Amino acid sequence: MSRMKEFYLKEVVPQLMKTFGYKNVMQVPRLEKVTLNMGLGEAVQNVKILDSAVEELSLIAGQKAVITKAKRSIAVYKLREGMPIGVMVTLRRDRMLDFFDKLVNVDLPRVRDFRGVSGKAFDGRGNYSLGIREQIIFPEINLDKIDKVKGLNISIVTTAKTDEEGKELLRLLGMPFRK
Repeated sequence: MSRMKEFYLKEVVPQLMKTFGYKNVMQVPRLEKVTLNMGLGEAVQNVKILDSAVEELSLIAGQKAVITKAKRSIAVYKLREGMPIGVMVTLRRDRMLDFFDKLVNVDLPRVRDFRGVSGKAFDGRGNYSLGIREQIIFPEINLDKIDKVKGLNISIVTTAKTDEEGKELLRLLGMPFRK
């Protein structure tokens, strides 16, 4: 069993049950999936960017990244439906917990001038999203092989019903929210 799963079961579940007055362990919110997404608008001109993005995102996530395609055409950006435009990975179960553990304890503290993440980026249903401006905060990325600094979005989907429950879950799991 991973360190994060053990911590969740032994520490987080009892605290959440006490805080929100759950009667059953199955009511306690838990992480469902973590999605990493890199939107690469410049891939319209230069398709080679996608290859490096797939490689980097696969290294970060520990799982192969998938190329996403445009859903509709946008003439202003010279974008046609079906053109490759981004890269994404969805993590579940143990890989998700390992990634979340690493994100909270290793990667986020490496951000320059880091004072915590915003507590306002919840969607109303207990899911959290955060953007990272540069992929170089991840220790798996080799700085010498980077052709361009790319940002990525991380969406954390929980089974929580409200933002309050979702925030408390993430806070107890170690997410460094700003005061």
